[in-house]
Amino acid sequence: MAGFIRRAWAARRGIFGTLDSAHREKVVALTAYEARELENIFVLLLLGSFAGMPAPPTFISTELLPYLEHEIRVLNRRAEQSTDALAEIMGAIDADA
Repeated sequence: MAGFIRRAWAARRGIFGTLDSAHREKVVALTAYEARELENIFVLLLLGSFAGMPAPPTFISTELLPYLEHEIRVLNRRAEQSTDALAEIMGAIDADA
């Protein structure tokens, strides 16, 4: 009887361990995606004049530019590769026409 309980307990631990691992991987992936999107939104807010949006004061943008080198490279790469920028923006914010 004790052997059966040990095996059942070990099986339960294995199942819940697998579920926990899968859930953690999904949460980490979603968090990483959200962080990338927030970086993109932050760059768009700082450099909004490229997209016709009102921009923050210039001194704030110029002080933050050295910290945004990677994000600006990503923004430029996306702009070069995109075919319809408005459609991509609308798709990113789930706006339906």
